[in-house]
Amino acid sequence: MRRHLVRPGTHVRLTDFDPADTGRHADEAAARTKLGRDIERLTRLQDVLYADRRWSVLVVLQGMDTAGKDGTVKHVMSGVNPSGCEVIPFKTPTEEEAAHDFLWRVHRHTPRRGHITIFNRSHYEDVLFPRVHRTVPHATLKARYGRINDFERLLVESGTVLLKFFLHISKREQGARLRERLADPNKAWKFSEADVRERRLWRAYQRAYEHLLTRCGTAHAPWHVIPADRKWYRNLAVAEVIVDALESLDLRYPPPALSAARRARLRL
Repeated sequence: MRRHLVRPGTHVRLTDFDPADTGRHADEAAARTKLGRDIERLTRLQDVLYADRRWSVLVVLQGMDTAGKDGTVKHVMSGVNPSGCEVIPFKTPTEEEAAHDFLWRVHRHTPRRGHITIFNRSHYEDVLFPRVHRTVPHATLKARYGRINDFERLLVESGTVLLKFFLHISKREQGARLRERLADPNKAWKFSEADVRERRLWRAYQRAYEHLLTRCGTAHAPWHVIPADRKWYRNLAVAEVIVDALESLDLRYPPPALSAARRARLRL
């Protein structure tokens, strides 16, 4: 999955990334089998992460509407223990949140050691929406990129593994999914006229994403641009990156609280 990693310092152009790319995985059935194995690996690794308590994991999911943030969580994290995993969706700031600095509502939800937290949207909403809709002065917006980088460095230096994914969907595929959503009685409740208004700003959002992927792709917190037109490949790609990151930590269970001799004398 290194093909999807954005090197720090790269000037990102989303037209360089194919939303329908499936890498070496041309066979959907085989890819789904591989995803099943990765989910099993993730289940085991989460158990050790929870016991080890030296690191935490923060997964950031960003993308245009219908890119599959909810679907990624549903499928990739299907095997994890809910007691050690939390999903935080970020929507329009509440009155209390808006009364603080823009990172306040985010920092309070970052994972404690041993836990995995998934941000469904994130602090990046506070540079995306204002840039597209021009709701924040340019100088304020410009400063936020640096503050985000500093914030993410703080998390990483404090023991958080930060994995950032931009789910890259094509405008054509988004249109198909919106039409499907509107026609399906079980999904129509998700549809609103705001979806249509935001879709008209597609190019502005693409430019905004290119800017944040360029400005906030750092050595300590790089971005992965994940092709999202094929749901099965999107899930596989995200799962592989998470599993590889956890396996690189050399996770291990802590030593037993009782010595071997003491355990041998116990009568249970």
